[in-house]
Amino acid sequence: MSLSRREFLQMLAVASASGFPLQGGAGTKGAKAGSPYDIPRFGNVSLLHYTDCHAQLLPVYFREPSINLGINEMKGRPPHVVGEHFLDHYGIKPGGRNAHAFTYLNFVELAQKYGKIGGFAHMKTLVDRVRAERPGSLLLDGGDTWQGSATSLWTNAQDMVDAQKKLGVDIMTPHWEATFGADRVKEVVNNDFKDQIDFVAQNIFDKMWGERIFKPYVIKEINGVPTAIVGQAFPYTPIANPSYQIPNWTYGIRDEEMQEVVNRARKDGAQVVIVLSHNGMDVDIKMASQLTGIDAIMGGHTHDAIPQAMEVKNSGGTTLVTNAGSNTKFLGVLDLDVRDGKVRDYRYHLLPVFANLIEEDKDMAAYIEEVRAPYKDRLNEELAVTDDLLYRRGNFNGTFDQLICNALMEEMDAEVSLSPGFRWGVSVLPGQPITFEHVMTQTAITYPEVTRNEFTGEMLKTILEDVADNLFNKDPYYQQGGDMVRTGGLSYAIDPTKSIGNRISDMKVNGEPVDPKKKYVTAGWANVNEKLEGTPVWEVVANNLRGKKTVKVDHLNTPELKGIGENPGLGEEF
Repeated sequence: MSLSRREFLQMLAVASASGFPLQGGAGTKGAKAGSPYDIPRFGNVSLLHYTDCHAQLLPVYFREPSINLGINEMKGRPPHVVGEHFLDHYGIKPGGRNAHAFTYLNFVELAQKYGKIGGFAHMKTLVDRVRAERPGSLLLDGGDTWQGSATSLWTNAQDMVDAQKKLGVDIMTPHWEATFGADRVKEVVNNDFKDQIDFVAQNIFDKMWGERIFKPYVIKEINGVPTAIVGQAFPYTPIANPSYQIPNWTYGIRDEEMQEVVNRARKDGAQVVIVLSHNGMDVDIKMASQLTGIDAIMGGHTHDAIPQAMEVKNSGGTTLVTNAGSNTKFLGVLDLDVRDGKVRDYRYHLLPVFANLIEEDKDMAAYIEEVRAPYKDRLNEELAVTDDLLYRRGNFNGTFDQLICNALMEEMDAEVSLSPGFRWGVSVLPGQPITFEHVMTQTAITYPEVTRNEFTGEMLKTILEDVADNLFNKDPYYQQGGDMVRTGGLSYAIDPTKSIGNRISDMKVNGEPVDPKKKYVTAGWANVNEKLEGTPVWEVVANNLRGKKTVKVDHLNTPELKGIGENPGLGEEF
């Protein structure tokens, strides 16, 4: 059932070739032999998948993490391999296009060489080409589509809703979509998506009545094969995001209900069952090991770009687990050979969307230009020039996160700053201007208000311990998939292998040991507990940058790591 190592390495060799532009329209015209996007058609059921685009309509730079630690049985297992460990694991040659797309290694040099990745106009061309070669295929959207840009925030997600329809999305499941509020989500589902995009989520229920809010699954015929797509929304949405935005909805992983839905889909005639998931990859792997009857889980949330499907054994057979990265950097293509009502074999490709190899679809490009036009002057405001690579992604910090933390302390006159461990937000190369749009890709949420509080040293430790447990709990079902809260002015040590309450030590504020009873003035943002009034974080950061001609992150505030030993999730820069 698996792709042989020889076949896989041959595929990678082809994908690392220089390639040729793809043409718009139907997609097959003008393609030349040797294109990295010439993937042979296989089988009779094809699923195309992208996830976590975070409202990035244009091509971007996005640096993959240099640290993604796995704990317990997750250590050394994808997605917890980075850098050279990643290249070795998948047999990818250093310095090529795939090395750049999938790792952080030599990021600036390779970004300048290979250009930006993604963009809906380029993705549209690629999707149309792949679909033209795979009649009846479905395009799945794994969620986190409506949030992450200024224009999505300012249009109440309408720019992304219309872009999804133009892209040809068939089915989606949500996460950050809920931060626009329950009424807005229902409005889109019942009107914009009606008769075009199915919105599925087996694990979102009405609190009072215990009934599902959305369809748990749909069955589509692909070349005569009934194929069920089951939705799994992010299970911890009311915890990780404000519950007041969806006050009557309850979520959860809900394994028991998932098994019931899978069984029902089979009884309804489905010969193939695919879970379109926003669990996060470690949760998907555990789910695949415990439930039966699922042919593949095509996942998102943790932004892991994994070029080979994982085969997970369970009592009923094998379930494939895939994850398709973020920011429209990748298009996943799962081809299944279904005979006599069962999946007999498969091929999986994760295609990096290199903007300089794929011509943009003219209709999509015109739409993007039109929807962005009213905001261009504000988006293009140049705030300062960066001397460093600015990025967000990694378990503990990123240079753009540090910039935000520093701005919060300076503008709010605070001793300590805390910034959420979000995994979305684009990268900016050294020497480039930092635009207002760049800042918005790091901060554009519907609860952006900055706060200034006094927290005791004990409370600061509690915050760090709670977030660390969300990230490093030994049971994936208790992880929420983000990264550690970023800190300014506050340093600490962490042992991810220990239990909650025992991971954080050696806390210092401005070089002095933290006093558990002392209160420290702390600036932060993205409060999930109550709706606040105040200055949006993007204004605080933008105002700070406007006062500087250039920006240099002199110190990246990362914790001292303890107890992890050698770990493939730890890049060489650590």
